[in-house]
Amino acid sequence: MNAAVLTILSMIVLCLLRIPVAIALISAAMLGALHAGLSMNDAIGAFNDNLLVGAQVGLTYVMIGAFAVALSRSGLLELLADAISARLGSDEQSTRKGVKWTLFGLFIVASLMSQNLVPVHIAFIPILLPPLLVVLDRLRVDRRAVACILACSISASYLLLPTGFGAIFLNEILLANVNSVGADYGLTATADMAPKAMALPVMGLVAGLVVAVFISYRRPRDYVTPSTTAAARPASPARLKPLQLVITLGALAVALVFQLKFDSLLLGAMVGFLILGVSGIFRWQEQDDVFTDGLRMMAQIAVIITVASGFAGVLTATGEIEPLVAASAELIGGNMALGAAVMLVVGLFITIGFGDSFASVPILAPIYLPLALTLGFDPLAAMALLGASAALGDAGSPASTITLGATAGLNADGQHDHIRDSVIPTFLHCNIGMLVFAWIAAMVL
Repeated sequence: MNAAVLTILSMIVLCLLRIPVAIALISAAMLGALHAGLSMNDAIGAFNDNLLVGAQVGLTYVMIGAFAVALSRSGLLELLADAISARLGSDEQSTRKGVKWTLFGLFIVASLMSQNLVPVHIAFIPILLPPLLVVLDRLRVDRRAVACILACSISASYLLLPTGFGAIFLNEILLANVNSVGADYGLTATADMAPKAMALPVMGLVAGLVVAVFISYRRPRDYVTPSTTAAARPASPARLKPLQLVITLGALAVALVFQLKFDSLLLGAMVGFLILGVSGIFRWQEQDDVFTDGLRMMAQIAVIITVASGFAGVLTATGEIEPLVAASAELIGGNMALGAAVMLVVGLFITIGFGDSFASVPILAPIYLPLALTLGFDPLAAMALLGASAALGDAGSPASTITLGATAGLNADGQHDHIRDSVIPTFLHCNIGMLVFAWIAAMVL
């Protein structure tokens, strides 16, 4: 068996058996490396050599967690949650439905803005979601629907809109790789082609979101009683005074400015945390406690992101990703319909292992573009195949920041399982819909 296939399959099976994700990643990486003929020392070396990038990202999310906890002490989000809860005082069914759809709309808008207008990626989830869990529980909302809303909306935003993270994916990664690899084949792509190529695949994400909300998870789901759920909220949230409101909003604005100016989410979150500490939102002596609470909230994400980088390094070191793609090309022959399907499925498989669509494009481009052009696909269709193949699996991978972020927010009270309630639902709804629509895009563009 191909070592890359064995590695990713092992990781998926171990996760489904409820082995902790970090341990599943390490175990599968070592197994795949040994199967590929690497020595244990070489496997450990490949794993360790790639930890630094993941550790840098993990540290950023720890700081985001600290900023999120500090922000929660201001009472701003409790004020929002209480305002929404007040609307639930009436038993009118129409009122309850109105609040539910308002919240769903809020999650969609926040997800879209987090990738483009205010590019904070998943940082908004552990800030926004925990205070609203008690409201969602009173509405008997199935949190799996919320996980799908977040995953589909975040993915759709950076795959279609060329600003913020979308500019990085569409222009700096997808377009750049298409032009770099395609130059030898006479292919030249322009910036306006990338959103056009990804439009139909993104419609698959929209379709998956609709199915999740209106079909799969539309039935009410009961969680622990509101009194227990409420315990997840701060025991004594600060009373929100006008000056505190100004300071809190100012901290958010300054954090955003620092992030954009220095291209560092870590620095932005740290500055925001310091402003809230100095302002008296929480006592100066409580800084260590606030930071520790943030560390505890984001520790799982930080560890898994770090380990996932090592996993990706071992996967690359096996040298069997290219043979996997080459074998797929041999299987395809000259059948365009089969070719599009196989390329998308292989891309889905690889990206689940990496947990990052941004990292998958450079891996797939040198093989996928020549293959697509040889099969007779138009340049726009070839770009759609490459972009969709890399993006498939981002939402739905156990190591993806999108699914990890959803779990961090929805599991604030310990009632949302990462694999069963985030990974599997988002895999089924985000990826299957996108795979179908991406295949259609390849055939019609």
